[in-house]
Amino acid sequence: MSTAQSVGPRHGGRYATFWTPLFLAWLLALLATAGALFLGEVMGNTPCVLCWYQRIAMFPLVLVLGMGLFTSDPRGARYALPLAGVGWGIAAYHLMVFWGVVSEGLVPCGQGSSCTDVDVQVAGLVPIPLLSLAAFTGILVLLWFSMRRAKA
Repeated sequence: MSTAQSVGPRHGGRYATFWTPLFLAWLLALLATAGALFLGEVMGNTPCVLCWYQRIAMFPLVLVLGMGLFTSDPRGARYALPLAGVGWGIAAYHLMVFWGVVSEGLVPCGQGSSCTDVDVQVAGLVPIPLLSLAAFTGILVLLWFSMRRAKA
């Protein structure tokens, strides 16, 4: 008889405690990725250069965190942490450019859409860089909880 390993938290100990925040981080990364693809492909909004860099940091998080969940490996959070940290930094910088704290002349937005266009807002109210910053912040907090629980 073969013993199949179930996908999900192992019962008991540290595996059950680290899995939930890791799953929530994966879910947040998945929603952010789906949102970025929806805005770009369905709505037809051309991403600016800084949005592309944020996508480079966000999209692999779905795979990295998903593999950590699938194998119930608590180190998945440690592998995802650098991507989320870099993405957070780019999103914070992008938000400062959008709000005018940093001059647009210091931004690599020479071609394509501008980082301060109205197209960079969802429903004309919420800036996409703010949504990105919130997603990366949530992922970082959840990764921290996951790593902390895995040590306990």
